[in-house]
Order: sequence, then C-alpha cells, then structure tokens
Amino acid sequence: MLDAVLKKAGKTEPGFTHKIVKWAITCTRNGHFTGIVPLAEGRGREYPHCPNLSQPELVGGEEARSHFLSESLATVALYWKDNLEQKEQEKFCAKHEYFCKLLKDAAHVAPYLSAASKILADKNILEAIRSDLKQQKAKPTDASTILIDNINPLEQEDWHDWWREFRISIRAKPKNNAPKMRCLVTGDLVVPAITHPKIIGLAGVGGLGTGDVLAGFDKQAFQSYGLEQATNAAMSENTATAYAETLKQLIREKRVKLGGTISTYWFLETIPDEDDPLAWLTEPPEQTQTFAELKARELLSAIHEGKRPDLANNRYFTIMLSGASGRVMVREIMQGTFESLASNIDKWFSDLSIVCREGTGIARRPKFFSVVKAIEFLSKEGKILRNIDDVPPPLIRELWRSAITGGKLPSSAMSRTLIRIRSDIVSDMPPMDSRFSILKSYLLRKGDDNMQPYLNPEHPNPAYHCGRLLAVLARLQRAALGDVGSGVVQRYYTAASQTPGLILGRLAANAKNHLGKLEGGLVYWYEDQIAEIMSRIKDTVPRTLTLEEQSLFALGYYQQLASLNTGKAGKRKSIDNNNLEKKEENE
Repeated sequence: MLDAVLKKAGKTEPGFTHKIVKWAITCTRNGHFTGIVPLAEGRGREYPHCPNLSQPELVGGEEARSHFLSESLATVALYWKDNLEQKEQEKFCAKHEYFCKLLKDAAHVAPYLSAASKILADKNILEAIRSDLKQQKAKPTDASTILIDNINPLEQEDWHDWWREFRISIRAKPKNNAPKMRCLVTGDLVVPAITHPKIIGLAGVGGLGTGDVLAGFDKQAFQSYGLEQATNAAMSENTATAYAETLKQLIREKRVKLGGTISTYWFLETIPDEDDPLAWLTEPPEQTQTFAELKARELLSAIHEGKRPDLANNRYFTIMLSGASGRVMVREIMQGTFESLASNIDKWFSDLSIVCREGTGIARRPKFFSVVKAIEFLSKEGKILRNIDDVPPPLIRELWRSAITGGKLPSSAMSRTLIRIRSDIVSDMPPMDSRFSILKSYLLRKGDDNMQPYLNPEHPNPAYHCGRLLAVLARLQRAALGDVGSGVVQRYYTAASQTPGLILGRLAANAKNHLGKLEGGLVYWYEDQIAEIMSRIKDTVPRTLTLEEQSLFALGYYQQLASLNTGKAGKRKSIDNNNLEKKEENE
C-alpha cells in the first residue's frame, strides 16, 4: 500500500511540509509595524512548502525551539489568555526568542527578515500587535507569519538552502558506523530514519492534534533484533517524508468520515472530480441519486466502447484509518479497477431501488449516510442514537466495504433495520422507504434474484406472501369497519411476522366477517386477492420465520401495500415495471 501511496506523492522534502496560516503581521523594511491582516477567510491560506521541524528536532536541544517563519500567535506575538499559567508563559517566551533568533540568522540570505526580527524584539510593538489581535478576536493557537513590504517569506525560496543546512546542524548526529539497511518500500540500501513524520488529520477519530505516527517503535517491547525505534521498519528519511506528506494530503482532500474512522482514497491516474464514483455516494442530497446512477452507467458504457481508455486502465485505492495513543491504525485497505468501482456504485443504487409507499414509482434511493441513519442504533440504556459518530465502527466500515466492493450487507444491518420497521408499523407510523431498501439490498446480495423493486406475485418464498396476506387483510378490515384505532396490523404484525402459522389462519377466518360487511363487487375483489395470495402460499404456511424470512415478510407487506395504493392499474404497472427492469439488467 505504501508503494501505491508513493506513486501518488508529489514534491516532498524533509524539513518542509504543508501548513495553513491564518494571520500575517505586516511591517515595512524599516521596521515599522503596520497592522494585522487575515491571509484568507475561514481557516487561512495553505502553503505547500513551509519550513518544518519534526518533534524530535523541536525537543532535541537544550533550549526551547520553535518552527521557522510560521508559528502560533502565542509564540510569535506572546499573545495568550490572561489566565495562562506562569510556566506556560515562560515556555512561550523561550520559543519566541528562538523564533526571533531564526529570523535574525536567516536575514543574511534574506535581508528583509531583519525587519521582522526587529519588530518582534520591540516590547512596545508587541503590545500593539496583541492589541490589534484582540480586536480581531484572533486565537492564541492560530498560525501566523510576517509580511515585510508585502513580501511573504513563505512564498520565497531564497532562504531554502540556509534552512536545509540549519536543520542538518541541529539534528542528532548518527552513530559511528551506523549500518545501512534495505528500505522496506523501495528496496534501496539506505540509512534508515530513526523516527518518521507524524500524520496529521486524525484528531476526530482518536488521533492526536499534533499528529500520529504510522511506523513508531518508541517502546522497547515493539523493537526487535536490537534495532532502534523506526529502524525496525527501515525507510530513508525521504521515503518516510514522502508517504507521510502524501497521506496528509489525501486525508485533507479526499476523506470520508465513517464514525470512528476516516476513509481516504485516490486513483492511480488523476481523474476529473465529476468522474469520481466515490463522491457520488456521499454528495449532497440535491445532487440526486439519479445523477449518480446515470453517470455511473455513462462511464461504464464509455469504458466498454473504448471511449475512455484513461478510465479503463485506471485503479482505485482506499484506506481506512483511525488514531489510538499517538499511532495510526490502518483498519482496512481496498483496491481494484476503476471499472469495477463504477459498476459497484451503480449496483449500490440499483439494489436499493424500491417502490415508494404510495405506489406511484420508485422511491428516492438513499445515499450512503442516509442508509446508515435509517438503521436503528440503541445505546446501552436503550435510547436511539441519532449521531452518526455513535454508529458502531465495525458496522459502518462493513457498509462502506459493501458499497465499494459490491459485497453483502452485514446481517446486523438487516436485523437492526427489521426491528425499527416492526416498531414503526406497530406504532402506526408511516414506514420509511429507505429501511425497506436496505432489506431488499440485503436479500439481493444474499442471492435472492426474485426480489424486485415492485410487488412480485411470482416470488417463490411463502414468507413473502404471508406479508402480502397481512397487508390485504388489514386493508379489508379498514374497508369493512373504517378506522378502528388499533387494527389488525398494530395488534398482530409482530406475531404474524415471526409465527405466521399461528396467526394468519385466525385472521383469514375472521376475514369472512369483514367480507360480510362489504357490498357489491368489492367482496369479490378481496376474495380474489386473498385467493391469489393463498394459492402462492399453498399448504405451507410457515410456523416460524427466521430473520431473513421476516425480512421477506416485511417486504411482501410493504410492496403489497404500495400495490394496493395504486389499485388494479398499479398492480399491472408493478408487474410491467419489474419485467422492464429485468430486461434492462439482462441487456
């Protein structure tokens, strides 16, 4: 996987990293402070090649060290909250002196930096800077730099060589006769780095704000053969920097937060944003699922017809990451061809398609996070969890894997959805389309090819028709008695979906009383409906149903209701639509 990451790496170099800087302290070459300006709205402006010291380099000397050119306002301007402890104030004062010293030392290669070091050493100017920062409501942790006569040193290269030499001068000297080792990624004979750069961006999924290491061996228990720290996973400093910077960029630009993990992904060859199938899974609802399906099919057609050779030979890579105790946890890695990815995304939406409860057409296919939210999650106290971060990480990872690889949905998703559907129906709440979509997709991916978006009177499983029968009996009761409050469904759905052999017989016998209250042709219509369904069940009304059969029962009930809502014409339309979809799939 690291080999694939390195193929995606751009320009990287030890001692430089990507940073976001929010504020700039401005001054003239003569050393006059002119004000504070925000570099950009929001978080700030991005700089891809900022000078940077690793954590060992920052803490390696006897004196407190700081970064060069860009640091927090607490370090640059001694700007902090009034209640900051004295010990912390002294720490920032020491780092401020080091920051000024770096500016002064670098001024012999970049003379304009002398003005920056001059204003930061002046107590009166520092007081004016802090007053200005307070008015602009800046935070002590915000990153800042200094502009000298509109020269932004972060955009200059005249100090780069000086910085490289300086960084080498403060680094720990390698031990005499340190052996070279074979790099685990490139296979080259290299001097292995003692520590690897940290991966920033996992703070929301268990990681630290200061970053986490992918290959860290700081404890003796992790080390082998007497090797020191990261030499246990030998890589050169250039290789370690390249993979760390590339992963940071991917996390920053291509990330999907899946509860307690982050999934980042990339393609072997860069593709336009509008051709990114994974973005279709999570894009805003206003960009409908219809667009995603059509786009996926267009791309697949273009690949098959040879119109997009760039996509035909492309590959995708995804990696799921989280943080734990300062370490990067690699939860899962997936890769495959672009064509298989586009096909699986199309299949994701296709499998979720189901008739809406009004029976007027296909319901809106849910996006990935709508599927996650449709599944009920309960806390230990039995309360419904509505925050996506509370979803059990293994389940959301399994759902993500199913969407990308076209694999089966987890059985726990089916069982949890089934519980919620049962609760909705018994409570006389309108059933949510997306929950039945999940059951249908689960059964399809388990191999039930007879499951269709619309009612399928030809389905071979009696459990499906038991659900249909309950829907017809409930509608018959309403036709005969009107709204009676707690009806057949509210009282018997749970028992009928688990033990239909004990319940449906009694309900069918009671249907005679309801039929006796109807007039005209409606009696014959309901008799025909019940007879048609009973002919499908035959003499094998199941005594009990498994969880999967209960899913079939729920879908039979739902699709029969949708069909009843559209009337006879709707039923005919359902059969025609199922046949049309089958034809399209075969084509």
